[in-house]
Amino acid sequence: MPTVPRDAAFDALRKELADIAKRRDRAALVQRTAARDFFWERDFSGSFDPRRPSIDNLTGALTLDADDGSGWDALAAFAAETSAGPLPGRPSVVCAPAIPQFDEDARGQLIESTQSDGLEWNYPRAAGLQVRAAPQANAPVAETLGLHFVRVLGFQEKDGDTDPARNAWARVSTPSGKAGFTAPNSLLSPYADRLCYGKEAGGWRIVGYVGGGD
Repeated sequence: MPTVPRDAAFDALRKELADIAKRRDRAALVQRTAARDFFWERDFSGSFDPRRPSIDNLTGALTLDADDGSGWDALAAFAAETSAGPLPGRPSVVCAPAIPQFDEDARGQLIESTQSDGLEWNYPRAAGLQVRAAPQANAPVAETLGLHFVRVLGFQEKDGDTDPARNAWARVSTPSGKAGFTAPNSLLSPYADRLCYGKEAGGWRIVGYVGGGD
């Protein structure tokens, strides 16, 4: 997992974004978004328009106009994200969550040999993640994971949950062949959505977005 040096100004920006998301303050978000050259990679919906203001493209990427407030919830989740790392091809940009480094060929062989979907394979946020026998924090530990891919079999989601990958216990198949559960938001997909930041004269700003999906 790549990392970036701790930067007090970067941490301060994300605290501000958490407060902005709580208030759903679009005007304040405009001030924390780059005025020009906003990018949107992996825009599968075809919504990105470089001629539009950055805030309009960011609104589309996060779906901030959704009636249920899920777009602002997504911004709050990005603000709370603990990992951040460089974006390949854009040396001055930092994205959260961090993009992992792994052997693409080996992962492709794994997916082919198991006849699975690439989106089923996630990785722990940190080594030492405990897989429990039941979706409970006090359930017995079935296995402990290192920094490698693990197959997700499903989620113990609640009715109406719009983001089970972040909020629900994941049922996984461990490397030894056991089935168990990992705590909510303890796994990440290499194809997760990512919010990206860069430095301008006035400090850190949101400068782009990387869409999720394989």
